[in-house]
Amino acid sequence: MDRVTPLQAAAAAAGLKRDWTDATGRPQHVDGAVLEALLACLDLTPPETPFLSITAGEPVHLPGAPTGTADLTLEDGTAIPLALGQDTITQIGYHHLQLGRRSYTIAVAPARCPQPPGRGWGLAIQIPSLRDDHPTAYGSYATLAKAAAAFGRSGATALAISPTHALFPADPTRFSPYAPSSRLFHNVALADPSLIGMPFPTEPAPDLIDWPDAQRFRLKHLRFAFESAGPEIEAAVSAYAAQHGPPLIDHARFDALQWHMNVRAGSHWPTELRDPASPAVQRFAAEHAQDVAFFTFLQWLADQGLANAQKSAREHMAIGLIADLAVGTDRGGSHGWSDPRDLLTGVTIGAPPDPLGPDGQNWGISALDPFALARSGFAPFINTIRTALRHAGGLRIDHAIGLDRLWIVPDHATAADGAYLDMPGETLKNIVAIEARRAGAIVIAEDLGTVPPGLREDLSRRGMLGMRVLPFERDKQGGFVSAAQWDSDAVAMTGTHDTPTVVGWWKGRDVEWRAAISGQPANLEERTKERNSLAQALDVSGTAPEEPPLDQVLEAVAGSPAPLAIFPLEDLLGIEEQPNLPGTVDEHPNWRRRMPDNTAALLARPAVAQRTHILTAKRPG
Repeated sequence: MDRVTPLQAAAAAAGLKRDWTDATGRPQHVDGAVLEALLACLDLTPPETPFLSITAGEPVHLPGAPTGTADLTLEDGTAIPLALGQDTITQIGYHHLQLGRRSYTIAVAPARCPQPPGRGWGLAIQIPSLRDDHPTAYGSYATLAKAAAAFGRSGATALAISPTHALFPADPTRFSPYAPSSRLFHNVALADPSLIGMPFPTEPAPDLIDWPDAQRFRLKHLRFAFESAGPEIEAAVSAYAAQHGPPLIDHARFDALQWHMNVRAGSHWPTELRDPASPAVQRFAAEHAQDVAFFTFLQWLADQGLANAQKSAREHMAIGLIADLAVGTDRGGSHGWSDPRDLLTGVTIGAPPDPLGPDGQNWGISALDPFALARSGFAPFINTIRTALRHAGGLRIDHAIGLDRLWIVPDHATAADGAYLDMPGETLKNIVAIEARRAGAIVIAEDLGTVPPGLREDLSRRGMLGMRVLPFERDKQGGFVSAAQWDSDAVAMTGTHDTPTVVGWWKGRDVEWRAAISGQPANLEERTKERNSLAQALDVSGTAPEEPPLDQVLEAVAGSPAPLAIFPLEDLLGIEEQPNLPGTVDEHPNWRRRMPDNTAALLARPAVAQRTHILTAKRPG
């Protein structure tokens, strides 16, 4: 037996995995130097008030297994005695337990998350890609509200949207929705002042969004709307600011500071501006009070826009909007500036090498620090989930594997030189269940990639729906599996924003893109074999047709046993190009593509109307 070194023991105590198994089932071993570098980035200080979580109806066991009777104060203030190890708690929520001088927070979760009503279908869209009935540079929350109503009238029961997390208004080149400034606030670039009677004028509306020019134009008009707002709007914004308190003010100050600094945040700012409580920041806020007020107004307007979009969706859909939760945030963003101790420092997160990414993936973002979460009573995570669900009937958790473990990489290292860090998955999933129950929302957990053993079973037990995505549903020999054999505890999908569209895949468009980027000729021989396999799984007679059997694909996936089927809008329309090509930045127009017309006009096209009829017939809701 190998002797455990002090370094290995320390790594194990911190939850760093020295040994792990890759996507092909091969054991992997983390180098000692990597473990040492990662350990140096972690603050293992224990919490003063331990945070425990259980499922409703379970007896309460405290660490160290003390016995006796504790004093339990429920969230509503009710005080009751609790026999440890015997009595159960049935009230869902966050409660306080006192045993002598020791205090604990007890989070009590429902056994299962809410489930989709009926057997419906939905669409997945990128909000900026939507077009309005008058020329716009990109879609807004108002565009989303109109689209949701149109999709609902066509039979959809849900609309999965791209993340609406706060980005960087002062830097429109950073427009990826999965690298936000903060997940506690919303993307104000999508705000629309038509809600307060000041719609945007006609804008250039090219097929690819020109983010710098378009966002500058919009912010100029939004500033005009802010300065023209009357007492009623000012009162509403003041009430919103009072409700959200110092965190909102800090976020608005961050956006105002970056607007004036015109540089990235973090280490690029003068030292005296890196602390939100510093005298220099207080002076800036006083001297630029109107700018801070403007960005506060934008958050209010964005929140109103999302509320209006969900209201419109629920008037026509059983579920409405399904929000998307990115896995982390940019460490140089608002959250990293206002509460840096919440985030992992000295590391970025990503994914280890696998067949789809032989070099691994480094996403260049940070995530909530598990040890800091314990010390803060998990408040940052609770607030993150609440923000996402405030105006939604569902939540998709991107890279849900990260609830249990994160692949962390030391700064300036390659993605392969990382290790898995254990996360408090039991507690995080219980918190998601509590907040989902309170919001009456379904939960979709992206369980793709290198999935740890037991994760999918755990998600199923909790009523968190996995994702079964057509390109990945294959047997051990690589052949496609009929959608009729897919899991009944997961959402069925033809694709995601990161996969080729059905038509693009059939034509090998993704292969052509990769070949063009690498400078190598495209080889479509393997895709031809895959097409034949898919045609066989779809029971399309004869050899695979040259034209994509799009309607058969949609109908087959709609016929799966999944409680909900979600289709990218690109697949409903038969579009060839995908929204995002993973692993690229500028080589592919990620997050820039527009739809070819406004939503109502698109749904009125005969071929599209026929597809919505097929989906509704298969899934009447």
